[in-house]
Amino acid sequence: MKWWIKQIWMIPGIIILLFSCEKEKFFTGDSAKLSFSSDTVLFDTVFTTIGSTTEYFLVRNPYSKDLKISEIYLAKGENSNYRLNIDGVKVMRLENIELSAGDSMYIFVEVTVDPQNQNNPMVVKDSVVFITNGNFQDVDLVAWGQDIHLINGEVIQTQTWINDKPYLVYNSMLIDSMQKLTVFPGVRVHFHRNSTMYIMGTLEIHGTVEEPVIFQGDRLESEYAEIPGQWGGMYFLNGSYGNIIEYLEIMNGTTGLHLGNLYSEKEPPDLTLSNSIITQMSFAGISAIKAKLDVSNCVIADCGFYGIALTTGGEYEFNHCTISNNWKYSNRGTPSVLITNYYNLNDTALTGELIKATFGNCIIYGDRETEIGFDKIGEGGFNYYFDHCLIRVDTSVVSVSDPIRYNNVFINNDPGFIAADNMNFQLDSLAYALDKGSPEISVRFPIDILGNSRTGDLGPDIGAYERTEDQ
Repeated sequence: MKWWIKQIWMIPGIIILLFSCEKEKFFTGDSAKLSFSSDTVLFDTVFTTIGSTTEYFLVRNPYSKDLKISEIYLAKGENSNYRLNIDGVKVMRLENIELSAGDSMYIFVEVTVDPQNQNNPMVVKDSVVFITNGNFQDVDLVAWGQDIHLINGEVIQTQTWINDKPYLVYNSMLIDSMQKLTVFPGVRVHFHRNSTMYIMGTLEIHGTVEEPVIFQGDRLESEYAEIPGQWGGMYFLNGSYGNIIEYLEIMNGTTGLHLGNLYSEKEPPDLTLSNSIITQMSFAGISAIKAKLDVSNCVIADCGFYGIALTTGGEYEFNHCTISNNWKYSNRGTPSVLITNYYNLNDTALTGELIKATFGNCIIYGDRETEIGFDKIGEGGFNYYFDHCLIRVDTSVVSVSDPIRYNNVFINNDPGFIAADNMNFQLDSLAYALDKGSPEISVRFPIDILGNSRTGDLGPDIGAYERTEDQ
C-alpha cells in the first residue's frame, strides 16, 4: 500500500482521538452542578435612577475536570434592572465559558431601580441563570427600591419638604440667600458621597420625639451603618440667619454642622439647635467660626477630631448636652471640646472676640485624659464658663479652680452611660451624673431629649437625658 493511502486511512482515527481528548478534558456528565457562594444576592435599599453599590458572588467548579458552562445570562434579559460583570466583561449573556477544575470566578452585579412614583419601598427581582451540560441553575437577585425626591446640585428657593418619600442630595445643594427651606417631621435626607447642604438663607427643621428628621449618607448597607465621612455635612454661610433645628439626627458625615466662613463682610450665621443627635463624624460634630449658637438637649458623640470646635471667637451657649468621644478608627489627639479665639489660615492667625462660651449641666467625657482644650492669642475678650458640668480633664494641664470660669464642676467621674459603645448615652440606675445638675439651669429646659420631665425627683441629671423610674 502506498504511503499516501496509509495517511488517508489514519485521518478518521486522528479525528476520533481528538474528539476523545475533548471529552476527556471536560466533565460531561449530565449530573454536573456548579457551586455558588450564595443562592441569593440581596441589595439593601436602592434609590430610584441612582445605581447601586456593586455586589458579587462566586461560581466554583467542584470537579477534578474542567467544566464548560454553556450559558450565563440574566433571566429578564434586556428588560432587567440588573447588570453583570463576568471576569471583567460587562454582559447580559455569555456563552461557552470554560471553568478549570476546582477553580472559581467572580460575578459582579449592579442594579438601577426605575421610578415608580410611590412612597413605599418596592422589590425588584431577577436571577442569573447558568446552563451546564443541559442542567439549569440560578442565583436570585433581590433589591429593595425606594422612590425619591432627587436634589441634584440645585440652588433651591423657598420650599417645604414633607415626609412622603426620601430626599437624595446629589452633587450638593444650596439654600439661596433670602430663601427658606422648612423640613417637616419624619423627613429622611440622604447625601451622596462628598455632597453637602450649604445654607445662605434660612433652614428650619422641625422634627419631633416620635418622628425625628434624619440626615445621613446614601449607603444603606448594614456594614456602612457606623462608617464616618460618607458625606460632607451642613454648612451655614455668613449672612444666613434665623436658623432653627429641633429633633434632627445627623450621622456618618465629615462635619455635622459648620457655621461661618472667613473673609466675608456679612454677619456670621446663627442657629438654635435642640433635641438633636450628631454621631460618627470624621472631623467634628459642630464647628464654628465667629458664629452664634444656642444648643440644648443635644448629644454629640464619636467624632474623629472634635465633638465641638469653637474658633475665632463668637457667642455660644450649651445646656444639658452630652458630649462623648470614644473614637475607634484612629488615635485621636484632640479634645472633645476646643475653644479658641483664632483660626489658622495659610500660617496666618485670624482672630476674633470670644463673647461667651457657656456650658451648663453638660457632660464632656471621652477616652482621652483631657477632653477640653483652650488656645488664645492676643488681648481680645476670651470668656468661657462651665456650670454644674461633668468633665474629664487632667488638672495639671487644665486648671478648673478659677471660680470665674468654673462652678460646681465634677472631675473625672464616669458619667454612667447605659452603653456608650452602642451609642446609648442614657444614664443607668447608679450613674454618677444623676441629680447633680443645677435646678436654675434646668428650669429653662424642664423636658429632656426624650420628652421626660426634669422636675420629678431630687434634682436634674447632668446631660441630655433625665433618668426616669420606668427606664
